[in-house]
Amino acid sequence: FAQLWNEVICSFREEDLISDKEMDLLVVPYSSDPSLKLMQWPLFLLASKIPIALDMAAQFRPRDSDLWKRICADEYMKCAVLECYESFKLVLNLLVIGENEKRIIGIIIKEIEANIAKNTFLANFRMSALPVLCKKFVELVSALKERDASKFDNVVLLLQDMLEVITRDMMVNEIRELAEFGHGNKDSVPRRQLFAGTGTKPAIVFPPPISAQWDEQIKRLYLLLTVKESAMDVPTNLEARRRIAFFTNSLFMDMPRAPRVRKMLSFSVMTPYYSEETVYSRNDLDLENEDGVSIIFYLQKIFPDEWNNFLERIGCQRESEVWGNEENVLQLRHWASLRGQTLCRTVRGMMYYKRALKLQAFLDMASESEILEGYKAVADPAEEEKKSQRSLSSQLEAIADMKFTYVATCQIYGNQKQSGDRRATDILNLMVNYPGLRVAYIDEVEERDGEKVQKVFYSVLVKALDNHDQEIYRIKLPGPAKLGEGKPENQNHAIVFTRGEALQTIDMNQDNYLEEALKMRNLLEEFHENHGVRQPTILGVREHIFTGSVSSLAWFMSNQETSFVTIGQRVLANPLKVRFHYGHPDVFDRIFHITRGGISKASCGINLSEDIFAGFNSTLRRGNVTHHEYIQVGKGRDVGLNQISLFEAKVACGNGEQTLSRDIYRLGHRFDFFRMLSCYFTTVGFYISSMMVVIIVYVFLYGRLYLALSGLELAIMKQARMRGNTALQAAMGSQSIVQLGLLMALPMFMEIGLERGFRSALGDFIIMQLQLCSVFFTFSLGTKSHYFGRTILHGGAKYKATGRGFVVRHVKFP
Repeated sequence: FAQLWNEVICSFREEDLISDKEMDLLVVPYSSDPSLKLMQWPLFLLASKIPIALDMAAQFRPRDSDLWKRICADEYMKCAVLECYESFKLVLNLLVIGENEKRIIGIIIKEIEANIAKNTFLANFRMSALPVLCKKFVELVSALKERDASKFDNVVLLLQDMLEVITRDMMVNEIRELAEFGHGNKDSVPRRQLFAGTGTKPAIVFPPPISAQWDEQIKRLYLLLTVKESAMDVPTNLEARRRIAFFTNSLFMDMPRAPRVRKMLSFSVMTPYYSEETVYSRNDLDLENEDGVSIIFYLQKIFPDEWNNFLERIGCQRESEVWGNEENVLQLRHWASLRGQTLCRTVRGMMYYKRALKLQAFLDMASESEILEGYKAVADPAEEEKKSQRSLSSQLEAIADMKFTYVATCQIYGNQKQSGDRRATDILNLMVNYPGLRVAYIDEVEERDGEKVQKVFYSVLVKALDNHDQEIYRIKLPGPAKLGEGKPENQNHAIVFTRGEALQTIDMNQDNYLEEALKMRNLLEEFHENHGVRQPTILGVREHIFTGSVSSLAWFMSNQETSFVTIGQRVLANPLKVRFHYGHPDVFDRIFHITRGGISKASCGINLSEDIFAGFNSTLRRGNVTHHEYIQVGKGRDVGLNQISLFEAKVACGNGEQTLSRDIYRLGHRFDFFRMLSCYFTTVGFYISSMMVVIIVYVFLYGRLYLALSGLELAIMKQARMRGNTALQAAMGSQSIVQLGLLMALPMFMEIGLERGFRSALGDFIIMQLQLCSVFFTFSLGTKSHYFGRTILHGGAKYKATGRGFVVRHVKFP
């Protein structure tokens, strides 16, 4: 457990979600000392327990059993007290080497344990002096932690003081064996200075020998003794708390048992990329808008705790120190890029799969001694071990490479290299930093054929070697690849470079987390599970929208998308059986799809929403699409009104083209009645209904206006009164307000209620209403209706680049 938990906590620290102190409080000792003979919990559970137990013991007068019962009432306090006592003995045993000193310590410990066994400890020891002893012990542990050889005399004095406190202040009765050594509680002057030793025969070893296990134990003991405030709010970062909460909750969900890494299904991840941001440049971060706000200033205000954790990690006190060092500037660029929707963030997230597989393979293959040493020792091997093919680290690397492949399809990487575009350099740096990353691109080469010079196109796969890209494969294409829609063509040319039985499609604005990557083996086993008549061909995965904190509009969009990718897709998959592929992080049965038309349809115009056609294609060819809630992937969404409206327009145009496509026609003819209606209302039917609602609102308003201006309203009302038709009077007299935005927010309310409780959902719902979310959703509905209707009538649907950057400038509508 410690290996897995600590890797997750280390990934939090690398992502600057937690500080160094929080990391120390959260980790579990990698290699628990078997001599301690107890369970070592993370320190945040034991924080402040020792000071509370000290106060309790110092003021307690009744029997030993009553005191122990009060301590045992809190399981964590009991563990903290036991660990502190065992660690106290361990420190003295390792520090003291003098024969007389060791015998004296042995006599005292034997006496203490004998009194504890007889339930006479409180009768024979004065507990009022216990806080003084603890204070001296804290000073001793602090000196051991600092390892300053000049403090040798201080350590000797501390040990002597501790002995005096125990023998003179705490012991009620004199121990005969101690009196022989001159350390009875009635001796006024000791016979000789203990712990001082001589030049030839030292009594203590200070500083003690260096070892990772010793340093870890001393740091843990120091925090156990000194942390007085409650650590129940550790970690303070809300994102870290959310991730830990989701991961732990998901472990209680139904999921298949994971096989050993050697026996799991192999899989690939593919990410299409064109020319979006890879890593923000220094100028991007520093450029101010008309109000003097830059991206870096904006991020510091949105993520203040993560900014402070970043400064702590690179060893800087102020922002000015960061800009003065080139290495720190590079770190700053990455810090900002990992909070935007960049390729850098996506690659970092997807490469967690390899890290997770190596960790799990280590637990499968390591011997007991290697597990006691910890995964850290294997993850950072010595140079000799790196060269050896038989070393455990080399075997772990080989297994992870066999089971996982990551291909980023950077379509114009070759052109970017030739033109000196900084994005090409950034992509190369990513390949160097993540050796498992492969980049596929289309290479245009001019070749001479007799008298003619013609362009020849190749699909090329490269990897990093010695800070340069090295070609692995080159496949000649029959012509230019980009004949249809850009993204599906980009995926289609690179799918030949993927390997394994499964393929996960990841967009350029997605992220992943190490703790979620640990569950990938379980997810792949779903291909072997029973999901009805047909085997699964697409495994749906839920998403977490990470852009919700950027602005109010981003929060509305985040909540709307969250409700769709959780409660919405869950119902679509079961019981409706009409879930398709929506461009989310779904896992495809690679062999099934590669032999039945691929995962992307690329016809220009008609396949504008290319992702859903993969779902149509799979269902039409006897596939089965499922949805799984126990694993999630991060996803970025549009954060500004201009971006959101462009995105809504693109999706609406895509649905207009779907309405005219043969795939929807075939599905409608082959589904049974109930599945046909489900398919209709969850695809094109939603847009048709939205358009009808907008049209009906216009008809209603113009109808009321006509009745009022023509005078017919008065005549109808008069006639209704004469005939006593109260129903007609009520209908004509009512002023109806059609609250469309409120209705569109209801799925969000239900999802937040299920995830976080209905009180939180009601609070969020009220805040959204105060922030005029109804106006936003009504505007969104109008945008969808307009573009959907225009595409049906006139066609002309085309891809709209929404942009994925931070919105810190005022932008006019196009």
